[in-house]
Amino acid sequence: MAPGFPGVVPVRDSKDPHGPALVFPVAAWAAFVAAVKSGDLS
Repeated sequence: MAPGFPGVVPVRDSKDPHGPALVFPVAAWAAFVAAVKSGDLS
């Protein structure tokens, strides 16, 4: 994740820091993180 992008969360592969980024709306990213934490995606 990268700071400084209001309203979106850009995510990229940490092994390729200059590669492309996927950009998610904040609400979608929060829902994804909540699902991971609760185990809903296992």
